[in-house]
Amino acid sequence: MLEVPPWLWVVFAATVVVSLVVDLLAHRTAHVIGFKEAAGWSALWVGLALVFGAVVFVVLGAAAGTEYTTAWLLEKSLSVDNLFVFAVIFAYFRVPRAYQHRVLFFGVMGALVFRGVFLTLGVAVVSRFTAVLFAFAAVLFYSTYKLLKGDEGGFDPGRSIALKVLRKAIPVRDEYAGTHFFVKEAGKRVATPLLAVVAAIETADLVFAVDSVPAVLAVSDDLFVVYTSNAFAILGLRALYFLLAGLLDRFHHLNTGLAVILGFIGVKLILQAAHKTISPGVPEIPSPVSLAVVVVVLAASVILSLRRSAPPRPDTSRRNGD
Repeated sequence: MLEVPPWLWVVFAATVVVSLVVDLLAHRTAHVIGFKEAAGWSALWVGLALVFGAVVFVVLGAAAGTEYTTAWLLEKSLSVDNLFVFAVIFAYFRVPRAYQHRVLFFGVMGALVFRGVFLTLGVAVVSRFTAVLFAFAAVLFYSTYKLLKGDEGGFDPGRSIALKVLRKAIPVRDEYAGTHFFVKEAGKRVATPLLAVVAAIETADLVFAVDSVPAVLAVSDDLFVVYTSNAFAILGLRALYFLLAGLLDRFHHLNTGLAVILGFIGVKLILQAAHKTISPGVPEIPSPVSLAVVVVVLAASVILSLRRSAPPRPDTSRRNGD
């Protein structure tokens, strides 16, 4: 494990808190996020992640810096799949575009908490039971198979567990009430559909964590590296969604690229586990090689997607049964 100075954790926490506050204040008035605004925020989040990565390089060394960069880029690439699910959820609930940023803001806050919990548990389990890496590799190989087969399991917002629990706990009205999550009707407090959308977004992130958590643990087993890289990737999700909202359908080769990346990471996990549990003679894949593979495969899938026309996608703009 890395010897991370306490002040670096403080810097990270302060950076995240200040970033969230600035973001919230900048978008305190509901409005439609345009391409130019989304591009500006995306550049800010990417720049912030890279600057922090440079700090990791200087303070913790080149190996830690490479692992951070690889984990951040890996999580960033895997999170693009989340954007498709966000689009499905917004279409299902017919969320006005002006309210979408508020939903994603609270979704990101929840994701930061849940990823912190999952990664902490993951690091603890791996440090005690290294053989669990074989199970993580199996999860990644299964995800690779589903992506190559074109069967991603789908995500039906109306059937999410969180949404069912929410509807049992409190009545959910059919109409939005601006950016409010709760309103009073006949003296009773009821939830608006906006709260249901946040619940669906959080459920989707939990589903995607099944892939991303094992994948990032293949890059590093240090909690500081895996969590900070995940946090900075998650912070930029909102801006990335609005930046690519009109281009999502064009990234039709992305799933193939993600499948290759997950398969490669699965192999890396097996070699890593075998090296630690079977024989030190089993070779491991160095972090710089992992970073190069992620960059090349991701770039190739995006370039091929933009050069070739996308096949038609099914219409998701109507609710089930409409």
